[in-house]
Amino acid sequence: MSKTAIILPSDYADWLASLKRRIAGARQRALLAANEAQIRLYHDIGRDILDRQSQQGWGAKVIDRLSADLRAAFPDMKGLSTSNLKYMRFFAQECPERLIGQQTADQLPWFHIVTLITKVSDPILRDWYARQALEHSWPRDILSLQIKKQLHLRQGAAITNFGRRLEPAQAGLAREILKDPYHFDFLGLGDEAHESDIENALVRHITRFLLELGAGFAFVGRQFRLEVEGDEFFIDLLFYHTRLKCYVVVELKATAFKPEHAGQLNFYLAAVDARIKAPDDKPTIGLLLCKTKKRLVAEYALSGIDKPMGVAEYQLVRALPEPLDTCLPTIEALEAEFSRDLDQGA
Repeated sequence: MSKTAIILPSDYADWLASLKRRIAGARQRALLAANEAQIRLYHDIGRDILDRQSQQGWGAKVIDRLSADLRAAFPDMKGLSTSNLKYMRFFAQECPERLIGQQTADQLPWFHIVTLITKVSDPILRDWYARQALEHSWPRDILSLQIKKQLHLRQGAAITNFGRRLEPAQAGLAREILKDPYHFDFLGLGDEAHESDIENALVRHITRFLLELGAGFAFVGRQFRLEVEGDEFFIDLLFYHTRLKCYVVVELKATAFKPEHAGQLNFYLAAVDARIKAPDDKPTIGLLLCKTKKRLVAEYALSGIDKPMGVAEYQLVRALPEPLDTCLPTIEALEAEFSRDLDQGA
């Protein structure tokens, strides 16, 4: 027995799409409102603890008792552990106006705030990382990784000729997407690794590689083949950048930078512009990743190059920073406590 076909109104599909957008928007607004309420509550609790410690000389044992009493009163509510109460106090102390730089802390999830206030002591840098986290929708572990790898010192630091070879708006954005140095410590290779070893490892770890490159990079191919008048040439790594609207050619050199490297990359950029680039794409840019470089040599080499490109170093092995010296519990320990709260409430 066949089912009777349902005849839908002609505008049903558009109406359904509209409903989906409205429901998704309402859910997002509800999540944002809930997060804002949570952050305001945590800040208020932290400020009360600070005031009472200052006025009444509260010690650590009072916070332990407060945690126990609050958890007994609200057994289904997470976030009332001694550890988290200490973070609330630290939050109120570090951000008395509930601001992280110029950013309202309410926009950030709680663990992002904890990461920022415990791992970044400079208010200006906190603001910078908060803006980056919001702009790129970083999860907490990515925010922590970018802080650990000191992104603020590396972003926009590559030597380039963009100011002379690109329009001002494009040049500024292009300069910001390049770093120096690039950290490839996730590859598990030593400094003696050859170019092919590095290239193979980068493709195997393409997710981590794209994270290190930054937002907007889309992987096109490795050893990308170009044919020019019957001769074959192979680009190490080819990407497309979604914000710049252009191809990005990446060449790896397991040696110090040499001026002839720029000439080779200039040829590749010209070939990509002539044979691959679409009419509405922006000019292709290049990135030379070298083991080491001398700044003046790189600047002089790029000054005579027609195509836009940058030169940066990469590091395969990096010394780990000293562990953070703090009396506060680690964020991982705090997350574990949150999970236990949820399990006990289930």
